[in-house]
Amino acid sequence: QVQLVESGGGSVQSGGSLRLSCAASGYTYSTYCMAWFRQAPGKEREGVAAIDSDGTTNYADSVKGRFTISQDNAKNTLYLQMNSLKPEDTAMYYCAADRSTTVQALGVMGAPLWAGDFGYWGQGTQVTVSS
Repeated sequence: QVQLVESGGGSVQSGGSLRLSCAASGYTYSTYCMAWFRQAPGKEREGVAAIDSDGTTNYADSVKGRFTISQDNAKNTLYLQMNSLKPEDTAMYYCAADRSTTVQALGVMGAPLWAGDFGYWGQGTQVTVSS
């Protein structure tokens, strides 16, 4: 079955950088759309960035220019490079996945990311940014 395991979270000061990784298994990685979401205490889960099987990307406005999503299909691994981190980036970060055919039919890559469009989730990795 689909398994997603995040790593790379931690505590950094404002302005610092972190790189998150998501190791995927149990499916044909190259046929799926992958995404990062985050959830802060008391807030709804929000989309951060997504990358489809054709390389199309979608970023939340709040992270454009600071975060970069990428993937290594040979390693079945998704990454999120986070630079210029701010205290408001503090959250649990989740990796998500779903079939590209499903995602494309929903028009996911052309709209703000919504958690309900993704059916597979990791357990999350905590990112804490101090001022």
